[in-house]
Amino acid sequence: MPIQLIQATINDLETVRQIGIDTFYESFASVNTEENMAHYLKTGFSVEKVASELSNADSEFHLAYDGDQLIGYLKVNHGSAQSELKDDTALEIERIYVLRAWQGQKVGQLFYNKAIDIARERRYAYVWLGVWEENENAIGFYKRNGFVEFDKHLFTLGDDIQTDIMMRKEL
Repeated sequence: MPIQLIQATINDLETVRQIGIDTFYESFASVNTEENMAHYLKTGFSVEKVASELSNADSEFHLAYDGDQLIGYLKVNHGSAQSELKDDTALEIERIYVLRAWQGQKVGQLFYNKAIDIARERRYAYVWLGVWEENENAIGFYKRNGFVEFDKHLFTLGDDIQTDIMMRKEL
């Protein structure tokens, strides 16, 4: 059975929270302190924060299922929901996360293609995102898909200030 992408609603609050926590922890626990991870997971994926994001008409979450198994998610932002640029001619890919067991099986590419489809449907000029400078796999993925670096910004994880590379792709 092919992987299914389903747009999340507020009814999926706990599902979105849990896949967010699980994928973020899998991705970054080994390279951050337990204290910083615990703080970020508690604040970044609080019920209130995720409910607010799911209720925002300018944000979209798309969940990937392999059969009944939830394996990852995509979050994109339009307009004022964008984390930084807030450009009405652009779409932000805020998150593409896939559980480790499904990485390398083109799930990230499915999410990426979905984001590009959304941007093209809305006739946006470009798509942009921020990616941790030490996440070489993600940077390589975005470069292979035509993104180029255009700036940097800081991301705080607990008491650790990290640098994200900002990348964009013209449509």
